[in-house]
Amino acid sequence: MNPHTKLISYLSLFLGTTITISSNHWMMAWMGLEINTLAIMPLISKPHHPRAIEATVKYFLVQAAASALVLFASTINAWHTGQWDLTQMTHPTACLLLTTAIAMKLGLVPFHFWFPEVLQGSTLTTALLLSTVMKLPPISILFLTHHTLDPTLLTTMAITSTALGGWMGLNQTQTRKILAFSSISHLGWMTIIILYNPKLTLLTFYLYTLMTSTVFLTLNSTKTLKLSTMMISWTKAPVLNTTLMLTLLSLAGLPPLTGFLPKWLIIQELTKQEMVPAATTIALLSLLSLFFYLRLAYYTTITLPPNPTNTMKQWHTNKPTNTMIATLSSLSILLLPLSPMILTAT
Repeated sequence: MNPHTKLISYLSLFLGTTITISSNHWMMAWMGLEINTLAIMPLISKPHHPRAIEATVKYFLVQAAASALVLFASTINAWHTGQWDLTQMTHPTACLLLTTAIAMKLGLVPFHFWFPEVLQGSTLTTALLLSTVMKLPPISILFLTHHTLDPTLLTTMAITSTALGGWMGLNQTQTRKILAFSSISHLGWMTIIILYNPKLTLLTFYLYTLMTSTVFLTLNSTKTLKLSTMMISWTKAPVLNTTLMLTLLSLAGLPPLTGFLPKWLIIQELTKQEMVPAATTIALLSLLSLFFYLRLAYYTTITLPPNPTNTMKQWHTNKPTNTMIATLSSLSILLLPLSPMILTAT
């Protein structure tokens, strides 16, 4: 890809995100979502592979439908209430359409079908953008309109997303698809708590972005696209694989790692809201995700298969050293002791 084209795409991507998260008018929010969609499409189709083109078409169709629903919902609300303010979505039909549109944008169940396929057809760098940066505008809209949305519908979608994200990830062998279903499962945790503590949703999203960025950048550094490649990546970078194992366990939510913090706080908040059955259900369903995280951790470090070389280390491979990966890995593993300070800041 031409460097100028890539620069324009990245600038447009961050411009669209900034417009959406800082807007108060529905038309400006919709405009930011459209700029985002148009900016990410050249990055998805960059490899010039049939699978990449297929992923681009799927992404465009789903996002175009979701953007049309956002525009339709805001128009209905403006027709009945006479204003375009993001926080004044009061008409029931408009709220239902908006919930559907945001679920399509995020990849929540039952509108999750496009997300694993698009990630599988993208490069690891583009998949990282789709899993993190592209989720911020819809979550910010959800954050601004949460008080008018249907609690039962959101809770149902959240629990089914956690269940399906864990269940469908069990038999996957492609790392991008595993991380896609991991994203769907984490979105369920974010959605279930947004009605009661929206700041906790943002904290969960920030920590999820931190841990997912670490995993994607590490896999990109070792060129790992499937589990069979991950099984022999120990010989390339033993220390990097060890930190990847800890980051995966943190993403699973095991104490005393960083990923335990949002799940702990969400379960605590749900218990305060007298939603003990929902908290129990979502905690038990997260065990499904824990299984495939543990399988990834086993393949990286805990159990080592027979190596293709006679020596434990491959001397002629380039050892990847990256300060950013080291920093992100440290934050992904060691942030739990700083939780009182993080909670005070939020």
